[in-house]
Amino acid sequence: MASPRASAEPTLTEKPRRSFFGGNRNAVKQPNATAPGPGVVGQTEAGAGYPSHTGGRRQGGFAHDFKFGTWIRLHAVDLITMAAMGAIGLGVYEADPAPTRSFPVFNIDGSIAYPEFAYPLRKNIIPIYAAALIAFFVPFVFFALFQIRIRSLNAFLGTTMGLLESLITAAVFQVFHKWLIGGLRPHFLDVCKPDVSQLVQSGDGFRQIMYTRSICTGDQDEINDSLESWMSGHSTAAFAGFVYLFFYFNAQLKVMSDHRPAYWKMILTIAPLLGASLIAASLTIDEFHNWWDCVGGAITGSICAIIAYRKTFAALWDFRFNHIILPRSTSLFHRTAVDGEVSTSRFSYTPQESMVQRPTAGEGGWRRDWGSAGAPSDASALMV
Repeated sequence: MASPRASAEPTLTEKPRRSFFGGNRNAVKQPNATAPGPGVVGQTEAGAGYPSHTGGRRQGGFAHDFKFGTWIRLHAVDLITMAAMGAIGLGVYEADPAPTRSFPVFNIDGSIAYPEFAYPLRKNIIPIYAAALIAFFVPFVFFALFQIRIRSLNAFLGTTMGLLESLITAAVFQVFHKWLIGGLRPHFLDVCKPDVSQLVQSGDGFRQIMYTRSICTGDQDEINDSLESWMSGHSTAAFAGFVYLFFYFNAQLKVMSDHRPAYWKMILTIAPLLGASLIAASLTIDEFHNWWDCVGGAITGSICAIIAYRKTFAALWDFRFNHIILPRSTSLFHRTAVDGEVSTSRFSYTPQESMVQRPTAGEGGWRRDWGSAGAPSDASALMV
């Protein structure tokens, strides 16, 4: 005989009807349901930097229980640090290249020593300012669109701050490399315009075939820029922003979890990596960077994105937690815990806390009466 529970609500083996975003249209409403809606926390988890909601209903919508002054005090140190890092990065970016590089122009037989640095100067296919704006605004637009489902100002601001931390950190990292290390761009000799009359008189090194920028007759600003090929700022920004967006899509759409999602979700999740790789590869077409400059920037941006995402969210790959913003209850400018409990500044990774916030997509079982079980990441599961 079927149990009352089996007759009252869908079981694990049933396939409920789903909406376009994967939600269960036929989910049975529980009279005492307490699990929260997407992007919000239940009554017992309120505080610690989370918005407070009761009974899983979105009371007041997007900004319910959100106190801007409290949020500013909790994150003021991060905001000040980001401003300082931005100022440092801008100052280093404007500085002249530090090293003095030696380079040959002609071989002994009169041929060009490094033809790979003799390409003509062309315009960027994607200017650096455009790459930086794309790396920020494309993820930002999707964060805003996903708020149609998540409806949490705290989650929106926290996610955006994580993106900015990734972009700013990566930018400062790469401008220090440009300033202190640098390298020859593929169009260096065209910009340098070496004075051929000095090639016999001022050389040094073995057989006096090595020269410095002192033989250059071109525009000094263009020469400075052509000596800062390593590492690619375009690639760094693109991967810092779009790898972060990749992790966000995977977490919110549950592409890699305990069920087989719709194919369009996989396409959307992979799309940021395609965009980042195209921006980076375009620099080998307009001859502004060598391939290794682009690879170095891609690695730097990806590492910063991984760290920034994990700093902001509870997990990278564990689908039970990777959509949940980590709590913050105290800071230098907010010494008293938001909810009076300092311990709630940490996330305990219990099965119950997998429902602290629900992701954008409900497909695969993010139902109000389910909890999580199993080992972390790919071995985990959701269960009643």
